[in-house]
Amino acid sequence: MSYSGWGRYPTVDSLLVEPSTPDDFARLISPAPDLPGKAIPRGAGRSYGDSALAENLLSTRYLDNFCGINTSEQGVTVLRCASGLSLDEVLQTIVPKGFFLPVVAGTKAVTVGGAIASDIHGKNHHREGSFCDHVDSLQLLLASGEVITCSRNNNADLFLATCGGMGLTGLILDASLRLITLPSLDIAQRSLVAANLKDSMELMTAHDDAHYSVAWIDCLARHSAQGRSILFLGEHASADSARPRSRLSSPSAKPPQRRTLSVPFNAPAALLNRYSMSAFNATYFALKKALAAESKVDYDAYFFPLERLRNWNRLYGSKGFLQYQLVIPCESAYAGISAVLERVAAAGKGSFLSVLKRFGKGNANLLSFPTEGYTLALDFKYEPSLFPLLDELDAIVLDHGGRLYLAKDARMSAEFFRKTYPNWERFLEIKAKVDPGGQFSSLQSRRLGLG
Repeated sequence: MSYSGWGRYPTVDSLLVEPSTPDDFARLISPAPDLPGKAIPRGAGRSYGDSALAENLLSTRYLDNFCGINTSEQGVTVLRCASGLSLDEVLQTIVPKGFFLPVVAGTKAVTVGGAIASDIHGKNHHREGSFCDHVDSLQLLLASGEVITCSRNNNADLFLATCGGMGLTGLILDASLRLITLPSLDIAQRSLVAANLKDSMELMTAHDDAHYSVAWIDCLARHSAQGRSILFLGEHASADSARPRSRLSSPSAKPPQRRTLSVPFNAPAALLNRYSMSAFNATYFALKKALAAESKVDYDAYFFPLERLRNWNRLYGSKGFLQYQLVIPCESAYAGISAVLERVAAAGKGSFLSVLKRFGKGNANLLSFPTEGYTLALDFKYEPSLFPLLDELDAIVLDHGGRLYLAKDARMSAEFFRKTYPNWERFLEIKAKVDPGGQFSSLQSRRLGLG
């Protein structure tokens, strides 16, 4: 059967197996694997490229149990749960109890295991870091069939390789996640207009104390308007300031259930062109600029705006799309991102969904993406002429000391990867110890020389 990532490029024929217990997983992979060929764990399939594609896909859909919530004497609350649960399922369980995840991605469909393997980040990296910064420990099934506990104090090297390691060290069975207290279901949102890229970056710096910060950016605007954007700041609204229905003390308070729309078929790729995207971006900028600067929105609308439109990836046509997400350090971020935007606009291959965020300091995980600077994410519909452009963007990113996100990648070269992820050799050393036969392997890992 054919499978792909969320970007729907590439598509490959794979065997999907859905074991229901850790023992079933172990029998499949070791010591004499029942599966022919390599295998990679697969959660919800929301990584964009080929990081969760291989000859054999180990689905974690039945690793879906909650193990408990405990609060220590120091007031730290920890949830232990299986890796196949989605962030949506986790939130549906913890929000009514007055808790929230410290870091969430732009989609709540991603699984806990996928969030750890990709070390996802959200709109608050400048304040709270990435997802794995709030993971206390995890249970990992190795290629040998052994299950071990990993944390910063126990099998620390393997913990740092697994967090952000794209499923290449083993299969994450469950994890212990720290939670934060949730005062209400509302986010107090402020929207600020940035006339250009420089203005947007300066606004992010000026509002560095905002808990959440993300900018929609017009990637096709040029000259003095290059990088014009709307910056959305957010804070968890207090119980007193929240709307009555959003107060957790209210009997009617529950996680939001928004009506959804669905894209029923693949849109004609020809609809996405320089003119339609420019018109959309200009209209969106004008509408958001005219709206009230402050409002209360439920957390679902703030964190997961695209979840309301199911199967939105079909908007890019039957051949899919590639997301290109880069990060460039602060000192060269303006020059680098400006050069990227100029090249994209000149090529007329921009996207509707262009996002700019500010990262805080990176962590010690060997293959985690974030580093202190600015990150830009761009979506491009698949077409053969796209790849030379992406090669040009790679050169700009490399020249400015940046790198690309593995969870979004579908075509990065091994040479580029090794120049931009300095800990790759240490990662390979650890992987060789726990998976000497290279049983855990993906299309991406082989392309990048990670086994």
